[in-house]
Amino acid sequence: MYRRLLISSCTLTRCSSNRRSFFLFLSSFSYLHTMSPTAAEYVERHEIPVAEVRGRAERPRIVGPDSPESPYPIRLSGPVQKGFGRGGKDLGCPTANLPDESIGAISSVAKTGVYYGYAQVVPPQDKHSDFKLEDLKVLPMVMSLGWNPFYKNKSLTAEIHIMHDFQTDFYGYEMKAVVLGYIRPELDYVSREALIEDINVDKEVALNCLQRPEYQKYAADAYFEHSESDLKANM
Repeated sequence: MYRRLLISSCTLTRCSSNRRSFFLFLSSFSYLHTMSPTAAEYVERHEIPVAEVRGRAERPRIVGPDSPESPYPIRLSGPVQKGFGRGGKDLGCPTANLPDESIGAISSVAKTGVYYGYAQVVPPQDKHSDFKLEDLKVLPMVMSLGWNPFYKNKSLTAEIHIMHDFQTDFYGYEMKAVVLGYIRPELDYVSREALIEDINVDKEVALNCLQRPEYQKYAADAYFEHSESDLKANM
């Protein structure tokens, strides 16, 4: 009798364990299949994701965990390309575009949207004197990865806005960036004013997020080339 009860108990335990495993499997399967495709997957399919249309809306002023989590940090670099010229002229937010071959590190693991982190312009040494010391420091940035639905772009771009007032163009010069977190999805807008308002909130959110100690550390990341003393020596 005791042995029969023991067997029954073990059987129930195995069933319960199997049931838990099955539901965990279903849960993970469901999660994997509801994840947004990466930007690179859309490119492979020759598709452009459909963006939600937004008017003006309240948004949180800080997002994400207290320290970067996988897949961050994501490191990018490449020569700055000329874009559409709309960022500064239309939106008051000049951007520096990275070439297609430089964005695979993020497009292969991340969905389209707006991101934050740090960036640095790295001109050739013989051009350092064209810049102020402040221009060449590691600076906060926001980055748009996607098709910019408001302007109906036809190709995937990575557009970085460095939060600094540059007086000198740096087209063709190397730019390095460390992406540390995600702010929001790519959206379409009912008006340019609504887009500008969201861009300004993006900048505020990025600065707030980067104030957290575990994010501030990346301003001194070894990926960036110059310490302040090095910069002064090369001016």
